[in-house]
Amino acid sequence: MGDRAMAPSSRVEAKPRPRARAGVMKTLWRRVRKPLAHSRNVKKALAFLMAAGIRFIERTNRRVEGSHDMEKVMEAHGPAIAGLWHGQHLLAPAVNPRTHPVVALFSRSADAELNALVAQRLGFDIVRGSGGREGKHRVRKGGAAALIQLKRKIEAGFSVAMIADIPHGTPRQAGLGIVTLARLSGRPIVPMAIATSRRKVLKNTWDKTTVNLPFGRLALILGEPIFVAADADDHEMEEKRRQVTDAIDEVTGKAYQLVDGKE
Repeated sequence: MGDRAMAPSSRVEAKPRPRARAGVMKTLWRRVRKPLAHSRNVKKALAFLMAAGIRFIERTNRRVEGSHDMEKVMEAHGPAIAGLWHGQHLLAPAVNPRTHPVVALFSRSADAELNALVAQRLGFDIVRGSGGREGKHRVRKGGAAALIQLKRKIEAGFSVAMIADIPHGTPRQAGLGIVTLARLSGRPIVPMAIATSRRKVLKNTWDKTTVNLPFGRLALILGEPIFVAADADDHEMEEKRRQVTDAIDEVTGKAYQLVDGKE
């Protein structure tokens, strides 16, 4: 009787063992991850595989009726600044217009380096820096220098692909970086969204990152161009920032309506 009474307790005490093994594996991965992250060859190999995966997903999703033609929009408004949201941008490198050169802004962080390599493989030119925050922090992140480089690229005939919201800031709220670039360059912001009917939303990420999946439907939606006057004051800049936020939200909503068959 006493032996049988003690048995459940013994089984309960044994349960943490898989957790301990998981903890060991996690520690081991952290030790291995750092040297891998600094290996240029590993990054190149990963970029090759990721670029191939993005191409595959884009090509296996059928464009829905009502989806826009990037080539025609760039022909009409380029060079332009395509603005889209964090977490909704993973397929963007695969839909760049082949007849118009595009430059993309990536932060200087180690995590962004791999994304930059993927974009290069898919035909983008790259500028590293941060175009979102104001003040000393933004200068340290290379924001001012990045905006100057992007302006020069626009003057050379490049369009710009730019995430409008600030990394780890408030998701789906445009920062002033994209509005400032429009003011400096005189070129319009074109709101942009890409959605697929088959997708996985990573709900624990700050921006609710959406991973697009193959063998579904795809919508690419572009909004009306938004111009910013060269002499825009702080009040007008804030108004334009809000306009950009609303416009990207609108095209994002429309893209999902199309692929989900709600329109």
